[in-house]
Amino acid sequence: MDSRDADAIRLAGESLAAGDPVGWFERLYAESASGAAVVPWDSRSPHPLLTEWGEEHASGAGRALVVGAGLGDDAEYVAGLGYDTVAFDVSASAVRLARERFPGSRVRYGTADLLAPPGEWRRAYDLVVEIMTVQALPEPLHAAAAEAVAGFVAPGGTLLVIASGREEGGPAPAPPWPLTPAEIAAFASGGLERGRVEDLRDGGRHRWRATFHRPPG
Repeated sequence: MDSRDADAIRLAGESLAAGDPVGWFERLYAESASGAAVVPWDSRSPHPLLTEWGEEHASGAGRALVVGAGLGDDAEYVAGLGYDTVAFDVSASAVRLARERFPGSRVRYGTADLLAPPGEWRRAYDLVVEIMTVQALPEPLHAAAAEAVAGFVAPGGTLLVIASGREEGGPAPAPPWPLTPAEIAAFASGGLERGRVEDLRDGGRHRWRATFHRPPG
């Protein structure tokens, strides 16, 4: 286990034991603000698989939604591409910290629960970016979370998913619970069509980068 993961694993375990699968996000970000915990995925830069994709494929036109935006680096990158960007996180502390990091940002940051999102977000975004949020939820919630993410994509729009990967039936350290091929395929729901799915391997590291599209009209 990477020492940077220790706080997340501790808080997630306590939250799950209390029957709250998402409460640990708020505790982690709140404790990180005081220096009492480390957010293991906070690299202070946009995800490299996002920037690589954005340079080649992003149009910069229309509205974008960044799921589980954390401290805002991915959302700021997406806005920099030209998208009218909304970014949300279940943690109010994460949203506050993102706003503090990027004063005057064009991104509209807000607090929301992926499993109970605002109704007006349904099929409203030309680009939806989901980076390692579904995998941070316990496995029984993956299907519902993937369906919720897919539901944000507007007609003619694109969903970009970046996640850690594992084989079907493979071990899943907790957290996160890396996504299997079937769980990646499950984003193609509610009329969303599978685009390119990249199975990326680098030594012992396994990641997915996948796109899904909703037909126009």
